Amino acid sequence: MNRLPKPVVGFFAGLTGAVAVMALFYFTAWAKEPAPAINVDKTPIVRDAKAVTSFAPVVKKAAPSVVNIFSTHIVHERLYRNPMFNDPFFRQFFGDPYGQNGGNQREITRKEQSLGSGIIISPDGYILTANHVVDGMDEIKVAIPDSNTEFTAKVVGADPPTDVAVLKIDATGLPAITLGDSDQLEVGDVVLAIGNPFRVGRSVTMGIVSALGRNGRNIGMPDNGYSLQDFIQTDAAINPGNSGGALVDAEGRLIGINTMIKSSSMGNEGIGFAVPVNLARHVMERLISGGKVARGYLGIRMQDVNADLAQQFNLSGQNGVLVDDVMPDGPADKAGVKSGDVIIAFNGKEVDDGHGLQLAVADCAPGSAATVKLIRNGAEKILTLKLGELPDNITRNDKGQNSPSSATTDALDGVTVDDLNSDIRQQFQIPDNLKGAIVSSVDQNSNAADAGLQQNDVIVEINHQAVAGSQDAVNLCVQAKTKRILVKIWRRGEDGLVGTRFLSVDNTKKGK
Repeated sequence: MNRLPKPVVGFFAGLTGAVAVMALFYFTAWAKEPAPAINVDKTPIVRDAKAVTSFAPVVKKAAPSVVNIFSTHIVHERLYRNPMFNDPFFRQFFGDPYGQNGGNQREITRKEQSLGSGIIISPDGYILTANHVVDGMDEIKVAIPDSNTEFTAKVVGADPPTDVAVLKIDATGLPAITLGDSDQLEVGDVVLAIGNPFRVGRSVTMGIVSALGRNGRNIGMPDNGYSLQDFIQTDAAINPGNSGGALVDAEGRLIGINTMIKSSSMGNEGIGFAVPVNLARHVMERLISGGKVARGYLGIRMQDVNADLAQQFNLSGQNGVLVDDVMPDGPADKAGVKSGDVIIAFNGKEVDDGHGLQLAVADCAPGSAATVKLIRNGAEKILTLKLGELPDNITRNDKGQNSPSSATTDALDGVTVDDLNSDIRQQFQIPDNLKGAIVSSVDQNSNAADAGLQQNDVIVEINHQAVAGSQDAVNLCVQAKTKRILVKIWRRGEDGLVGTRFLSVDNTKKGK
């Protein structure tokens, strides 16, 4: 067993937020239902107009298209005479003594109800809403406030990664909203949120566009595995019951579907989010025509480029994404993309970060050709690849750190490494062809622990040089005279997913 010398252990202090992404996506369609007749107006909004004293005309134009959605989930529960057996965990160990005796148990049925909003987007009854408003529900009712009518709705299709769902009611001549162009939005534009908060009835709140391009994972949205969100952020009040309702511009055109808030009190605190209408429209068209959303597959895991990594890879800036892993036999692998490449453009458009790359690929159909511009060993290359289709059961390992470490202790202390042998490989399921040095211990008070280094990580490269064993790791760290060290590690996550990542490490820190 070897303890890494002081120029080594600090190499984990520079870990920044990494986004492990296996899939990039697009939507394809199969013939199923005729497309709805929707009205789209992409005319830019007038931003130099004088301030208005009332938005009543805007509300009168848009509000009739916003409906109330009442969803019901029927829950069947079996109750035992002995309440201890109502706990499935208890029955798992002690069995079900009343399983064959109906007299010792009874079944009750109860209803769980959910409230939300929706938007009529065609006169013949197509309605956009948030997926979480109708997900798992057994019965969905749509109430149109202005006509005092109620309809039973069916779910045409739903897309959890974007939180978009499409409903259909049997009606004609409905007041359909006009769709705007969310790509033309600017921070500071006035917006109105329309919905049914807290079941008080249709309500309108006003605010501005606070930000654009918000990633759901970075704002605390439950992880759906794909990071497809590109939210509009607004300070227009959004409360429970507003989900699925309309966010409209100053002309009354739909520019977003209200979907969530960020709040410590479950009420409005001025930070709400809406799905851009352009994204929702893409999803809606594929759900209506095919009942599902197919997504393309690039086949990489990647992380954003920070200042330290940019310096290590001799990049002129921090734009682009660093390829951590390339999935075997995936589209990227077949095209020649390699771990350590930095993707700086996709289909001729510059890539700022991992989220931007996902959204760029979302404009391409699975099976279509795409070009990737990357930097490898300081030289630019352009590769052409054919996008695959994301399997339904694929998941993403996204348990990495999301912020840089702020280590203040000695950067070069606290890590020991060992050679890989057959017993270690078998114990930790390390592939036979993987070479490196396994981290056998990490001082929890060390910079390495603060940066996220874990016991059983495998160091496979230091400064682009392969590590064959623990002595290699020691020697390469001793030889490193630069202020930063670039390290590549291999890790098996708690969920069984494996992958590599690059760490740019401060090699100049002093002890206290």
